Amino acid sequence: MKPADLIQIDRRPPLLWVTINRPLARNAVNGATAHALADAFLEFDSDPELSVAILCGAEDNFCAGADLKAVASDDPALRNPLNAGGIGPMGPSRMQLSKPVIAAIDGYCVAGGLELALWCDMRIATERAILGVFCRRFGVPLIDGGTVRLPRLIGMSRAMDMILTGRAVDASEAQAIGLVNRVVSVHNLRDSAEQLALQIAGFPQECLRNDRRSAYQQWGMNEEHAMHNEFTLGLKTLSSGETLAGAQRFEQGRGRHGEPES
Repeated sequence: MKPADLIQIDRRPPLLWVTINRPLARNAVNGATAHALADAFLEFDSDPELSVAILCGAEDNFCAGADLKAVASDDPALRNPLNAGGIGPMGPSRMQLSKPVIAAIDGYCVAGGLELALWCDMRIATERAILGVFCRRFGVPLIDGGTVRLPRLIGMSRAMDMILTGRAVDASEAQAIGLVNRVVSVHNLRDSAEQLALQIAGFPQECLRNDRRSAYQQWGMNEEHAMHNEFTLGLKTLSSGETLAGAQRFEQGRGRHGEPES
């Protein structure tokens, strides 16, 4: 398979669909796929016409993690990148984008695939989705943010349960513990993900992105610094004119009571 075929890109402004296209390997990621994913999300983040990306896997699975056949290979071109900085073994896992990404999860979302889903801002899963640290059984470490993002997302106790046992977590449990945000039927996955993405893309983007940035950046700050950073980013939003424009729309009766603007 050519590098260009390892992922599928569907650019539909303001949305971008990125699909891992290795269904015979349950969409496991090798080195070439990792680079293709990283390139796709770098382009997404720099494209002014795109606001939200959706990451999914071809056919019946999201991603089974790193391709262990590539890990065991003697061919450097197949191996996943192992650098302290830059592109992660799974591709974009170390990137800090300025725009949100939604994971649309069907089937297996395990090991490095789980780490890719954790990298995303939100996760929608089908009723048959299975999530887990399946790499536990093979001695493959979580090296794409799993030991950092999973405890932050679901709490230390639940994260330790998943990290130490490598057990399977079904969609119902994943939603109950906050690992996924929505659970939908298999047939509604794409429509539900796109509907959510369009909702997010429809909001004033300067404000949304600055609030998102503050929420992520506060993890590395004490409360005083985090509050100051939130205020600084809020001032940028206010100076952009979005807030004044929004207040004027409210005065005209648009978007009140939580209803979408017509």
